[in-house]
Amino acid sequence: MKIAVISDIHSNVYALQEVIKDINNRNIDLTVCVGDLVGYCPFPNEVIDLIRKENILTIMGNYDDAVGNIRIVCGCDYPDPRDAENATTSLSWTIENTSEKNRKYLRELPKEMKLTFGEKEITFVHGSTRRINEYLKENSEEAKEVMEYFTEDILVCGHTHKPYYKMYGDKILVNAGSVGKSKTGNPHANYVIIDISKANVIVDTIEVPYDFEKTAKAIEDAGLPKEFAEIIRTGRA
Repeated sequence: MKIAVISDIHSNVYALQEVIKDINNRNIDLTVCVGDLVGYCPFPNEVIDLIRKENILTIMGNYDDAVGNIRIVCGCDYPDPRDAENATTSLSWTIENTSEKNRKYLRELPKEMKLTFGEKEITFVHGSTRRINEYLKENSEEAKEVMEYFTEDILVCGHTHKPYYKMYGDKILVNAGSVGKSKTGNPHANYVIIDISKANVIVDTIEVPYDFEKTAKAIEDAGLPKEFAEIIRTGRA
């Protein structure tokens, strides 16, 4: 069973289009999205429409929750006041520019999903099993705490925008990275493939080039903060 997991698209439809093409060329059995379809880039409706067209199983991210329920904060952690101000600008813009039909779709997404493949049980969340906006960064205390009490075989999350996987005893924590707003130090889109067999589980991180300059220019043309365009161009937050 080969599962492609995508996350943190953040309204970047150009990146999503290329990732879907890549997935379709890899003999994947199932594609799952672990949230944050919207925010930051200027194509929220286009991203949601494409996710729905492709029938991708999707759970709610913190940004989806904020836009779908018209909240005043996105639930992100921004210690820098300028970053917090930009996040507020992005949230307001995205709420205003997402159709009511698509806001309804976002607010009705599940916050967690459990699937079983053979003998392996997988839980999909956006942030963590504790909170939708908790960061399970690689080798962090938060990740260690969550995995200590995790009872299934594989936990899959997103939210950090950095893909990785790590063993905790016989359990696996997988972070799906980010399709639309990479923080890996390069601008490529990224996602993970989880290959499950009776014998073992193999996790691969996939990088997908796309026309990131086209997305950066669209951000600038929409009047969104210029810092968002630079993140798209550099892969650095």
